[in-house]
Amino acid sequence: MTRLPDILCISSIDWDFIWQGHQEIMSTLASRGHRVLFVENTGVRAPQMRDLPRVRQRIRNWWRGTKGFRQERPSLFVYSPIVLPLPYSRVARWINRWLLLRALKQWMRATGFYRPIVWTFLPTPLALDLIRELDPHLTVYYCIDDLASSSPGARRIAASEQRLFKEADLVFVTSERLRERAAACGARVHLFPFGVNFDRFDAVRNDGTAAPEDLRVLPRPVVGYVGGLHQWVDQDLVAAVADRLPGATFAMVGPPQTDVTPLERRANVRLLGQRPHPEVPRYVKGFDVGIVPYRLAEYTANVYPTKLNEYLVMGLPVVATDLPEIRRFNREHGDVVAVAATPDEFASAIRSALNGSTPDEVARRVSVAHANSWETRIDAMQALIDEALARRESTDQRWDAALVRAYRRTRWRVVEAVLAVVAVYVLVFQTNALWSAADPLKISEAPRRADAIVVFAGGVGESGRAGGGAQERLKQAIDLYRGGYARVLVLSSGYVYSFHEAEVMRALAIDQGVPASAIVLEQRATNTYENVTYVNAILREHRWSTILLVSSPYHMRRAVLVWRKQAPDVSVVPTPAASSQFYDHGRGASLEQVSAILQEYVAILAYWRHGWI
Repeated sequence: MTRLPDILCISSIDWDFIWQGHQEIMSTLASRGHRVLFVENTGVRAPQMRDLPRVRQRIRNWWRGTKGFRQERPSLFVYSPIVLPLPYSRVARWINRWLLLRALKQWMRATGFYRPIVWTFLPTPLALDLIRELDPHLTVYYCIDDLASSSPGARRIAASEQRLFKEADLVFVTSERLRERAAACGARVHLFPFGVNFDRFDAVRNDGTAAPEDLRVLPRPVVGYVGGLHQWVDQDLVAAVADRLPGATFAMVGPPQTDVTPLERRANVRLLGQRPHPEVPRYVKGFDVGIVPYRLAEYTANVYPTKLNEYLVMGLPVVATDLPEIRRFNREHGDVVAVAATPDEFASAIRSALNGSTPDEVARRVSVAHANSWETRIDAMQALIDEALARRESTDQRWDAALVRAYRRTRWRVVEAVLAVVAVYVLVFQTNALWSAADPLKISEAPRRADAIVVFAGGVGESGRAGGGAQERLKQAIDLYRGGYARVLVLSSGYVYSFHEAEVMRALAIDQGVPASAIVLEQRATNTYENVTYVNAILREHRWSTILLVSSPYHMRRAVLVWRKQAPDVSVVPTPAASSQFYDHGRGASLEQVSAILQEYVAILAYWRHGWI
């Protein structure tokens, strides 16, 4: 028996999010014998504070799987990737592509996934990269929303979506507006609005069971809404209609995804929250009228409300705002949905719907829902996919076509590698990105009276070698001494060339007018930990407890951390050298400077592992 093609789904939502067409299609295909890998949303915009619960859930999902992978049901697997949440950053995109491809290819090798069909709901640059690298047997793009207008942070998605419209083997869309936009870029576009699991809802309609208890106890009639309470739900409209119908209860079944204060203020509006997906049909069954109260906007002009058929399969009358897809639906099915543009019209339409429906009207609604079932939709989609696969297989059997594909993949990888090297070079050596990243290493405070001025020399915080930096630090210490901030200089360096560095520093200080009696040398330290340890012994001997610390500007963070851990009784005032020839720069950085900054961050990690900070 020939095995059905594997399917890798790049989803625009997570598996545990509100049940939508993503989960319905993939679970149906898995039940029909395809093996499906469902890759959860990798993002269309940078995250915000309100996204923190989703970030925490993603991390939990990763941990409960094996390297992020888990099996949800027979033949259906879910991958919860951890990625850098910057979908339009070139650097983040390169890193995410490497992370995802490495994980996906390892999983595919382990499970025998070979050249799957890639079915993507996501048109981001990262999704395009994955499609190109995975070399799928077929690419399907299901465009279900105008993502570019969904939020300001997602507007940059338009360019990559246009490329996907052109490159995908098949494009499915959920609305006429989306079909028109996709057709302008390619000819393989097919209209498939979201459907309804007819059998599941119809079984609940006929099983004789009552509505859930929390819905059953509400005063009737019940005007119901099921779905997320997101920014596109017209809360002001619902509130105004509720005010006009005080005898009705408005039951909103779904998770709040934005501020719902206008609804919470109405006594006859009940927010029931999210309910498990298997329970949704029973809630819809308990409604007297179903509503689709979406705001009119560029985004909703492309939206086909999934809940529409869920209401109709229960035989419910439906009242909706004047959405383009509702108008198209009525043209196709004969004005089965009441359309209202104002609160007064909406309230009037609900009153009419509550007057009762004839058996013929109920049967008509159920029939319309049946024509829009997922079973029908997926059968039609699968027929198109089978045709496309047959065409592709006739091409793939040619050895020369396979060789061209292999060379194309290799060429793309080489181009990617070159671009990545160039991008890193420009970022590091031609911009000030390094100095922005290095800012946390710098600590500086205004000088104040202290027991001693302590100078760390020996190249710490710079190249790691003794050199010119010692003179810059000594000058800063002498200026502080002349300013009367302390009566003693402690010079710490264990480096030796022809002469001990500490002795050379003492000679220079004396030459600049500092009395020899005001100078104390520490000549054993060769790293920051030893600097602190040996100088602290000198401080204890003299009962000094407050110091001005002089070192390289980018070394101060590590030095202060060591002082806090190894000598917490010493009050340290960081006063780095005012200028550093080593770190002097205009635009970009030198290789030595990059090395020194990286060394500081690595040293902080190493010191932490040693327990020195």
